[in-house]
Order: sequence, then C-alpha cells, then structure tokens
Amino acid sequence: QVQLVESGGGLVQPRGSLRLSCAASGFTFSNYDMSWYRQTPGKERELVARITSAGSSTNYADSVKGRFTISRDNAKNTVYMQMNSLKPEDTAVYYCNARGPRFITPMYQRDYWGQGTQVTVSS
Repeated sequence: QVQLVESGGGLVQPRGSLRLSCAASGFTFSNYDMSWYRQTPGKERELVARITSAGSSTNYADSVKGRFTISRDNAKNTVYMQMNSLKPEDTAVYYCNARGPRFITPMYQRDYWGQGTQVTVSS
C-alpha cells in the first residue's frame, strides 16, 4: 500500500527556517519524480518544487526560488524541502506528491499524495 508521510511542519517566525520531510513506501521511490505542493483555503494547490527521479534536475516556483531547496535520498525513500527566509505568504498546507514511474508515458503515470503538513509563518 502506497504511503507518503510528511513531517516537519509547524509555526515559525518570519525569516525563520523549516525542513519538511516526506517518507515514501509501497512503490519504487527511485522511479518517481517527487514534488512539494502547497494550498491555502480558497485557492488551488500550487507546485512549489519538483525533483526528478534520480535527483539530477529540480525546478521551483518563482515565489520560492533562492529560499527553498528540494532534495531526495533514494536510499532512504525520502524527499526533503529546506525552507529558509520564510514569509507569512508561505503559510499553507504542504503536500508531498509522487508521479511516475518515469519509464512510462506521462499520461499513464500515477499520482500519489500525502496527507499534508501545516506550515504557519507568523510573529
């Protein structure tokens, strides 16, 4: 059974840092691109950062470039996101996403989601 379990969210002051983790199980982690999305009430879920299956390429939303870093450890089946210089507008529920496997046509790839972790940036 597929599981994505996020952790590391919480309350932090502006300009502070947090590190999110997402532990994966139930599928071949190294065959899947991994992403972090976030969502606030009344808004669509937005892509924050993505990392390819081997970790060779990353991309970020413009709003977080230079502040957030996504990484993965395929030996531990875990993806991370280091969030620095946090702003109040980063407040959201952050979701881990897995998409793959990489060797099949994108339209047939599967999407798995975690349950989300709340990040609140406030003084």
